[in-house]
Amino acid sequence: MNTATFAQSGFDASPDPAANHDGATLPVMSSHRRRRPTHPGHPRFWGTWCALTLLRAIAALPEAWHPALGRTLGRVARHTLRRRRSIVRTNLELCFPELGPESRLQLERRHFEAAGLSLLETARAWFHDLGPLDARLQVEGGEHLDAALATGNGVLLAGAHFLTLEIVCALVARRWPLDAVYRPQRNPALERIQLRGRHHYDAVIDHRDLRQLMRRLRAGHAVWFAADQDHGARRSEFVPFFGIAAATLTSTSRLAKLTGARVLLMQHWRNADDHSWTVRFRPLPEPFPGADPRSDAAVLNASLERAVAEHPEQYLWLHRRFKTRPAGEPARYS
Repeated sequence: MNTATFAQSGFDASPDPAANHDGATLPVMSSHRRRRPTHPGHPRFWGTWCALTLLRAIAALPEAWHPALGRTLGRVARHTLRRRRSIVRTNLELCFPELGPESRLQLERRHFEAAGLSLLETARAWFHDLGPLDARLQVEGGEHLDAALATGNGVLLAGAHFLTLEIVCALVARRWPLDAVYRPQRNPALERIQLRGRHHYDAVIDHRDLRQLMRRLRAGHAVWFAADQDHGARRSEFVPFFGIAAATLTSTSRLAKLTGARVLLMQHWRNADDHSWTVRFRPLPEPFPGADPRSDAAVLNASLERAVAEHPEQYLWLHRRFKTRPAGEPARYS
């Protein structure tokens, strides 16, 4: 399940247009601390190679076995990853207070099973031929993306960490030219693997590289980025997400204003047959972007909330969405 968490958080892109992005990296080093190994082949990362090799082999097994295998992986993860289970439980209690304890427990179980399935989907997207899966992607609202691209302006595909992220984005990239913004991994073995696995995209953009992102948008590209991450209070506004004040970046509307890009919400989910997926593109409520970045952030969160509520088990509740709190509020995750 660590691989699932890495895979989903890898596409983590909500850059701050006001920040300094000169491309320089200035690490703070301490003479009293051992340097972290950076070569992917270092023995420290052999476990990563072994885990992903095993996952690749499992994903190569007959596809009819995948639903049972994925759900089993999810059940094992739920029983062994106690910290992650606690995070999921807290998120569900905050976001679905109207559900009783038993209903939330059932949702928690379905979520871990869906996360296990996403592991196999990620391996399929990174390591195997996707050609046979092309026809299994159902598209709703594709005309919105076509119309936005036809204007010659860039398109910001405001996405979220739905568990089908890797497989659906890879399949979308086979139909439309697509860039993706991502957060580099601290684990260099995983970083190398994920970059190789994301060869479907026209460009994979480091979330710190604002200049490249803006160049791609101004050149008329469609760019996916995550709009649902907590990056701290400094660059965020606290606006509701499932009724909870959530630190929400204002990058979406600010980038749209700076580049003239159109903004579409990109939602996707695994269908009930477990072997096909649906992606939906739709514009955000007008006017977007508006005059107030805080109001824009609230509009975006409300749209994401409605999307998550349609298939709540398929959202990444494993991450601490409410980690940053307004001044005076207690921490949500112990």
